Amino acid sequence: MTDSNAPEIVTTEPPEMFRQTSNSANNVESNAGLLIPESRDGFYGYNDEKSLQQIEEKKLAHRRTSDVSTVISDGPSSGNFGLSAIREALRTNEHQRSTSPLVEDELEDKARTGPQVQLQPSITPEMARTFKLFQRCLELRDKYIAKSLQRLGDNPRDHDGHFDGIAEGFAGVSGVQPDVDFAKARVAESPYKAWKIYPKPPPPHWHFTAKHDAPAPDGRVTTEDEEFDFSTCPIPDSHPWEFRIDDKGVYQVYFTTGDEKPMFDIPSIREYFIDLDHVLEVISDGPAKSIAYRRLKYLASKYEMYSLLNESQELAAMKSVPHRDFYNVRKVDTHVHLASCMNQKHLLRFIKAKMKRSPHDIVIFRDGAELTLEQVFQSLKLSAYDLSIDTLDMHAHQDSFHRFDKFNLKYNPIGESRLREIFLKIDNRIDGRYFAELTREVMTDLEQSKYQNCEWRVSIYGRSVDEWDKLAKWVINNKLFSHNVRWLIQVPRLYNIYKENGVVGTFEDIVINVFRPLFEVTKDPTSHPELHVFLQRVIGFDSVDDESKAERRIHRKFPYPRLWDTTQNPPFSYWIYYMYANMASLNHWRQALGFNTFVLRPHAGEAGDTDHLTATFLTSHSISHGILLRKVPALQYLFYLRQIGLAMSPLSNNALFLTYERNPLPDFFKTGLNVSLSTDDPLQFHFTKEPLLEEYSVAAHIYKIPQSSLAELARNSVVQSGFEMEVKRHWLGQEWYLAGAAGNDIHKTNVPDIRLAYRHQTLVEELEMINLC
Repeated sequence: MTDSNAPEIVTTEPPEMFRQTSNSANNVESNAGLLIPESRDGFYGYNDEKSLQQIEEKKLAHRRTSDVSTVISDGPSSGNFGLSAIREALRTNEHQRSTSPLVEDELEDKARTGPQVQLQPSITPEMARTFKLFQRCLELRDKYIAKSLQRLGDNPRDHDGHFDGIAEGFAGVSGVQPDVDFAKARVAESPYKAWKIYPKPPPPHWHFTAKHDAPAPDGRVTTEDEEFDFSTCPIPDSHPWEFRIDDKGVYQVYFTTGDEKPMFDIPSIREYFIDLDHVLEVISDGPAKSIAYRRLKYLASKYEMYSLLNESQELAAMKSVPHRDFYNVRKVDTHVHLASCMNQKHLLRFIKAKMKRSPHDIVIFRDGAELTLEQVFQSLKLSAYDLSIDTLDMHAHQDSFHRFDKFNLKYNPIGESRLREIFLKIDNRIDGRYFAELTREVMTDLEQSKYQNCEWRVSIYGRSVDEWDKLAKWVINNKLFSHNVRWLIQVPRLYNIYKENGVVGTFEDIVINVFRPLFEVTKDPTSHPELHVFLQRVIGFDSVDDESKAERRIHRKFPYPRLWDTTQNPPFSYWIYYMYANMASLNHWRQALGFNTFVLRPHAGEAGDTDHLTATFLTSHSISHGILLRKVPALQYLFYLRQIGLAMSPLSNNALFLTYERNPLPDFFKTGLNVSLSTDDPLQFHFTKEPLLEEYSVAAHIYKIPQSSLAELARNSVVQSGFEMEVKRHWLGQEWYLAGAAGNDIHKTNVPDIRLAYRHQTLVEELEMINLC
């Protein structure tokens, strides 16, 4: 770990290869809109990979013994992780080798000085140029993350009375940056009051002593488990600042109504697309692709060597920890949709129970008449006895592969949209009562398991401004609060459908419907009291839809939202910018008031073009899926360097886009990317009552993942999640946000310290190589 400050943002001219692009982009803005860059080919094909492998194998076959010794002696020291044994063998057998004495002296010097972070020996001018381009890309991401307040410590919810924050320039999205000295990053005093979680999380069960405080047979604590009461929630008064949407479709905050200059600096869409074009240029550059591919192969091979040398040491460390094992380490399902959070058997039991116990409930209004549940099933010519898993037909089998349209139809029980409206919708004739009861049952299952947690994604479509109030009242009135559950808001990219149906006139209508209620409740919480309370459990935003849809280019200059009135859906990068920009403006206001802020965690990289992943690299806290990173080595390397979270769902990908054995999850994990396992849609892809454990189980069997790696994946899921600092501290350790072994508590995570020390040292070596060029 070095004592140097974080890298400064480059303010000089861009490299020569980009000067023309940047200059041309400076002239694209007009009153009508702005020129969007074309997608770049950042993919790394099969032939490229095989060619490099053949070259490497040829070099390996013709190398000499002295070459091997030189490589070992010139590389960064890894004495802490078992390579010292190799070095010792070289020293003891020196009479059998013809190695230069100078090399032996260098080995002895390195053995005395311990692990060091060094520059790789043969840095060519081409590599130096490429690393400078990578460094500029990393600085661009840091700029966007900082301006949107998505770093650890930017959210007042992170300040729990023990964590005081991280100094400016030292924080990442999930902790202290790995290449800085935390002693310089500490903040003397937090600027916020200690965040209070309501309802208060229960204390550990093994701390209870009184008999009446013991957990009930159903797993819930009979007393001390605070019940949610909306009347006790404090609702702050109105704030004097004002807000309005500007001509470019972004809500801005002003000190007074008459002010013309916004209070906060939000990147403009012109600046965003110029930066996006820069990153696209870098990842499609030939040398950048080749160099990144070699670095990724090196990292994966280095991990395999580490595993071979330290497997027994890791196992011994895990065996020495009392009580803790894979089943009782905390795991968070970082990507799961609320409408499919249950398995098919659970939904089937619920439907049958309602048909037997509540057949006369009026549940839907169709064809000018109100129908009871019994009448609905009579019209389908079905009884409770007739229903089965096969009748529901909600599992995504082989007919859904590369057919996202068929997959969406699997949300309809028995293929009937009316049953989806009755049982899996919030806004219906019964105000989502059945869906709330079903959700509460899944919450109870999670609370009984204790160690499994979820971040459910619930939809705000942007069709009307009252969607937020309906959702908040549904959660509040049904008391859908659980210590194991937090929420994300997903916004489907369905502008074209709403436009064709006459629901919206322009794209700006969707921006207004999604974000105006949030600015209103931030200015005056009393205007939407239920929404104010609900937002305290909301982590951030997601953007969802079928990425494989072709994005036709109908504009040379894309218009601003108020002028986008065609039936064509805006491209992914356009959607992401307006999600990002409005969220960033909202975050600054909420942070100033001490309210919790939000992060952007969209679906990306499941299918589609390179610019999907590139847009999220710039703007997003973390992403879901990301399997296409396997084809874009330069971008994958950038994701690794910034440890951007990937919530991967191999079983989901297996049914829709990529067979299980070809999934890049094990390769990403070996390389050192920040990956976690998630379920996506248990209703469509899983069979058991515990779908998250099913996901871990299948991955462990197919990919042969050891227990230490399963524990690391579980820890990654908690780090990526949006649970409060107080909760994460209890789950992972008091200073979990520190890099490497310093932030690990093996008694809570079951991850060996040596594993995280290896991850940290390897990442620091890569960052040093990038920053010193």
